[in-house]
Order: sequence, then structure tokens, then C-alpha cells
Amino acid sequence: MYRWLRIVRLGFGSLLLHPLRSSLTVLGIFCGVASVIVMLAFGEGTSFVAQQQIRALGSTNVILRSRKPPESQSARAERSRLSEYGLTYLDVERLRATFPDAEILVPIREIVEDVQVLDRRTTGRLVGTVPWFVDIANLRVASGRFLTDVEMRSRSNHCVLGPAIAADLFPFGEPVGRTLRVKGNYYKIVGVMEASGPRRIGDVDVAGGANAVYIPVTTAKDWFGETLVRVSSGSRDMERVELHEVDVRLRTPEEVPAAKQAIEELMAFVHPKGDVQVLAPLDLLRAAEETKRNFNLLLGSVAAVSLLVGGIGIMNIMLATVTERTREIGIRRALGARRRHITIQFLVECVVLAASGGFLGVVVGVGVPLAYQQVTGRVMIVTPWSVALSFTISVVVGIAFGLYPAVRAARLDPIVALRHE
Repeated sequence: MYRWLRIVRLGFGSLLLHPLRSSLTVLGIFCGVASVIVMLAFGEGTSFVAQQQIRALGSTNVILRSRKPPESQSARAERSRLSEYGLTYLDVERLRATFPDAEILVPIREIVEDVQVLDRRTTGRLVGTVPWFVDIANLRVASGRFLTDVEMRSRSNHCVLGPAIAADLFPFGEPVGRTLRVKGNYYKIVGVMEASGPRRIGDVDVAGGANAVYIPVTTAKDWFGETLVRVSSGSRDMERVELHEVDVRLRTPEEVPAAKQAIEELMAFVHPKGDVQVLAPLDLLRAAEETKRNFNLLLGSVAAVSLLVGGIGIMNIMLATVTERTREIGIRRALGARRRHITIQFLVECVVLAASGGFLGVVVGVGVPLAYQQVTGRVMIVTPWSVALSFTISVVVGIAFGLYPAVRAARLDPIVALRHE
């Protein structure tokens, strides 16, 4: 045991004889390990935010959106015409009959209108919906409450504001209990929603969001009807859309793929114009998870090049060290040291260099993402596996690239080594 400890001590002592050269060698491994951890933390954070936004839309939900079908040239020429498309209340009944085990069905109407409080005015997205919309949309109320069954049945003028529109209209006061005006009608504010991520699936915006004004779907139907008229540049477009969105929540994620396919076939049959789009956040979630794996693999591969360069640096330095210490090796062999003792001494030096660089890289690789997150607010996630993997690879690189110089040193002929100047 004493002999092995002495060999390890000799390895440390040899490195301390050339501190600058040892430090520069450590620097290559340090940069490699730190870059691996930082880049993977960036990738994990970006993927986590994207997946959280998708999960917020509901991994057991299937969302149907009305979309205007492509117009023919003759239809484009007629600027004043009634265009009828999209989801209907009859479609809701079809879905309810087709999927009796679905937990929730949510019919939604959307109207873009100016919203005014005293002299403050902004454009809001009126969302006519039902009280259980917050359950299927995974939204929470920050203050006050959401709409109730009584308000929906009585078609009352009550509303709940999204966080952004509440901040625009009431920058210095509490909105709950106040009133706002939309097209000459006044609505009493009963709640304000918590901030959430963008409600988007791919390039399609779904109901809700920061600028939403939630009102009972029955109230929206009474005040705004089903025909929307838009006048711009001397032309008038009229659209008749009963519902802009219907959300279906199933019991388990396993039911989603089959349900989505069945809904697509049903909508293709009853809407041959293709004016209904069927979306499933679960599809995007699985795609995001696959993208995350590929992204981490790419980042890890790029950063691993730094470790490779650091390993080459270790081999280069150790080969030079063997040449410089040829006479020392010859003297040790003449005094009774065996080949394995020489090999272990040089391997110890390689491992110390790699492990030192790996330890410093771990410290910086963990500290930089945490500091960056505190300063910018961007999500950075350092995973234990990335730290363990980076450090382990650094030690393995030190052993792998130091093995050849160590073996070469051990194989020197003692007589030739003693004659070396």
C-alpha cells in the first residue's frame, strides 16, 4: 500500500513541477466539461418551457377550430357576400353522441372588439364560453372568480379578464367589481385570470390568452349573434360562424390518438369543405420530446468536441513529458521499479489533470446557468445526469488519452534511458 501511495505522490509532484503547463492542459478539459453542462442546461430549459406550454393546453384534449375555407376567384371578386362555415351546435351534439365517455365538451365563440373603461380603450378578444372552460384549459383565477352556471343560464353581462387586458385597462386599480363597455353594452368584471403561456398549437391560436375577455357563451350569442360583419377599405365581409372552437377532454392520453382520428373522419364527412381543423396538443408534446432528445444529442456532440480536444492536449503534454523524463524513468527502472509502476505513475498524472479540469468545469457549468437564470429570468435546467456524464467522460478521456504515453514510458529500455541526455 505504501508503494502505491508513493507512486500517486510522485505523480502529483511531477505535475507541480510545471504548474503553468499543467494548468493549460487542465484548461482544455475544463472548457469541454463546462460547455457540455451549459449547453445541455440551455437545451433542457428551452424544451421544458415549450413542453409546459403544450401541457397547459391539455395532453388529454382534442381541440376543433373553425377555419375559413379557401375562396374561389369569383368569391374574392364579390366583396359583399355572406360566408358560412365552421363548427355548429349540431356538431357539439354529434360529438357528445359519438364520445359519450368524454369528460368535458366546451363550445366557444370568439369576437374581436374594442373594450373601453372610461377614457382607456384597447382591443380585446371576447371569448364566449362555459363555466367549466377553466378546467379543460388548465387556467387559474388570480382574483375574484370565473363565470358560473347561473350567469350562463341567465345570459348575464358578467366577464372575466385576461391578465394583459386587465393591466391595460386598470393599471393602478383592482378590476374586480368594476365595469367595462363593449359596443354600447356594459359588463361587470367578476374575476381576473392568472398569467399563462401563449395558447398556441403550431401556428394556430386557440381560445383564451392574456388579452381575452371571457363572457357566457349565451350572452355572446344574444349580443353578437352568429353573423359577423367586417367593413374595411370600402368593402364589407359577412361571416356566419356558430362556434369558433369546441374542446373535447378525454379520460386518458391513450385515448387521444384514436379519438382524434375518429373526430377527423366525422368532421370530414359533415364538413366536406374542410372548414374544421382538428388539433391534439399530445401530438405536439410527443414531437417536442423527440426534438428535445435530438437537440440534446446535437448539443452534447458539439460540446464533446471540446473534451476531445482537451484529451488530445493531455496526450500531447504527456508524450512530451515522457521524452523529458526519459533519464528519470531509466533510473527508477534501474532501482527496481516495474513497468506497471511507471504506467500507473503516468496514468495518475493524466487522471489528475482530467479530474481537476472536470471538477472546475462542473463548478462553472452549474454556476453559469444559475446566474444567467437569475439575471435574465430565462429557464435553465442543470440535470444531475449531465453533470455526472460530463465529469465521467472527462476522467475517461484522461485515462484513454494518457494510456499510450504511460505504456510508452513503461516500455523504455532502462539501459537506453540511462544513456539519454
